[in-house]
Amino acid sequence: MVTALEATFRPRRFLRNGHLQTIVGNFLRRVDALPPAEACLVEVAQSQGDQPASQVLCHYHFQPVEVRAQRPTAIIVHGLEGSSNSQYVIGNANKLWCAGCNIIRMNMRTCGGTERLSPTLYHSGLSSDVDAVLRFFNAREGFTSMSLIGYSMGGNLVLKLAGDLGAFAPPALKSVIGVSPAIDLGSSADALHEPLNRVYEMKFLRSLVARFRRKAELFPAIYDPVRAEGLRSLRDFDERVTAFYAGFTGADDYYFRAAAARVIDRIAIPALVLHALDDPFVRLTQESRAKLEANPCVTLLETMHGGHCAFLADADPVRGDDGYWAEQTLLRFLLANA
Repeated sequence: MVTALEATFRPRRFLRNGHLQTIVGNFLRRVDALPPAEACLVEVAQSQGDQPASQVLCHYHFQPVEVRAQRPTAIIVHGLEGSSNSQYVIGNANKLWCAGCNIIRMNMRTCGGTERLSPTLYHSGLSSDVDAVLRFFNAREGFTSMSLIGYSMGGNLVLKLAGDLGAFAPPALKSVIGVSPAIDLGSSADALHEPLNRVYEMKFLRSLVARFRRKAELFPAIYDPVRAEGLRSLRDFDERVTAFYAGFTGADDYYFRAAAARVIDRIAIPALVLHALDDPFVRLTQESRAKLEANPCVTLLETMHGGHCAFLADADPVRGDDGYWAEQTLLRFLLANA
């Protein structure tokens, strides 16, 4: 039983550095040949008192109706401050579509321009939202093989859901995949505050604060914009905003309770975790690594290079290889477990 494998990933020429992989991977545009998407709102939390229900926006591409239910179906979940249109979501969706799969591109609460659809903020612990989307489409379409794919924060969400469900996962759920998953939230948040990573942290922080202020304008009875003043780190934001409005006692309580690290030992379906050792800010602790390696359902692929959510290799057009190693690796894993 081998659950931790040395992956055969060779970084693209001149992109051996984790920061270069991360930055280029974030801005490199993908070819998008997907058919037009259909949109669907899924209720993920019921109304409570004066607060309306929370909905998330999903964009989906389904195979012809006569074969749809029997084809593998992937729900793709973006990372922090991403959306259903993030480049890695589009890249994976195109490969999955060409392989004959159904695709559901899920926006987390308030993401993808949907701040009005939920009175609540999104955070790393809302794995129940992914569960709601999974069960909604499964009930509507009768899918026989479904998989969850999450990047970064989305990776934490899908792995946390698989751990929460344990042996009671729906029969249709065949696999779960996390790419650069932020399963150790506290150590990753602290890594973001390191000097070399401050550019990433400030990018996230500016975006999160702007989104919070939009929420305060839409729901002034719930949110006080003053709480977002003077913040200097992601931990500050999670202490003063995320934890306060999501019912945690503070950032440390949030990082502990929302982390997939707590439940990865309970995952009972085939799971793939892709992590680069030169990821600038997502940290995988030795304790979490040991849990992953000890779980016979989990395949942990750790590479020396790859950065955060990038894994850019040299392309080989003759073989139809576009150089997106993580996308190709997870596609093979998904199809093998469909």
